[in-house]
This record gives sequence, C-alpha cells and structure tokens, in this order.
Amino acid sequence: MKFFLTLLTLLALLPAALFAQTAAPASPAVPTTALPYGAPITLAQARTVLAAAQAEAIANKWAVVIAIVDTGGHLVALERMDVTQYGSVNVALGKATTSAAFRRSSKVFQDLVAAGGEGLRTLSLPGATPIEGGLPLVHDGKIIGAIGVSGVTSVQDGQIARAGVAALAPKS
Repeated sequence: MKFFLTLLTLLALLPAALFAQTAAPASPAVPTTALPYGAPITLAQARTVLAAAQAEAIANKWAVVIAIVDTGGHLVALERMDVTQYGSVNVALGKATTSAAFRRSSKVFQDLVAAGGEGLRTLSLPGATPIEGGLPLVHDGKIIGAIGVSGVTSVQDGQIARAGVAALAPKS
C-alpha cells in the first residue's frame, strides 16, 4: 500500500517540462514525439515483436510479461512466461499504454521523477507508469503501438523491450 501511495504521489508531482521531453529517437534525427500515429499494429506484427522480445528474455533466463498494445493503448498480444509474478501483467500493460499514449519511452517519466526539482509540484499524469520497459513501436515512420515489459529490473525490462522494437526495423 505504501508503494502505491508513493507512486500516486510521484505521478501527481511530475513537472510541466515533461511535455518538452523526447524519447529515444526512432532514428538519429527524429524523436518519436514528433512522429504521427499510423494504422494500429497488426496481429502479425505484434507476434513478431513479441517473439523477438521473448527470445531476448529466454536468452538471459529472465521470466517476464510482454504486452503489445495498439496506438490507442488496447491490448493486441500479451505473454506471461512461466513463473513470472502476476503483478507484472498490469505493470507491463501500464508501461506499454504509457508509451503509446505519450509517444515516448516510459523511462522518460522515470528519469523525471528521479531528477526531482521545483517543477514536481505542478503536473498530474493519470495512467502514466514511470518505469523503464515501455517503448513506442515505429513502422514506416509512424507509431503503430507500443511494447511494455515487466518482471526483472527496469533496465533488463528495457533491454527486452528494445529487442522487440528492433524486430520492426527495416532489414537492409
């Protein structure tokens, strides 16, 4: 309960500067916040992303939940690997919906909370999950959905999510 209250307090205190932040760029020159939304991710694309993320988790022997959502934050695919705690289902979904709704990595929010500062008294972002592991999914220069991963450390969750994102990258 204390964690939940702390998390709610932190969400209520995020700085207004948040909207000026950008996520890790989809390409070196274009931040994802500048990209438009495209057609929602297809089930085939979601399965490709999920398989790549799952392969990364298995290679590292990490039990996680992987959630793929469309541009509206609606669940398209979800997998809870064996022995992953049930609580990670909601956390992974929260990271994915945060990234879809705000067109940026959920780590941006984590970094803002960690930085603290004067602006933390002015903004409330209901529904934002400020923990690394959520990333927008970009295809043909448009955001088509997002991935969220939960079950290990936030840095490890982010590593798995990046593996899923890479599965959509054009093959050269």
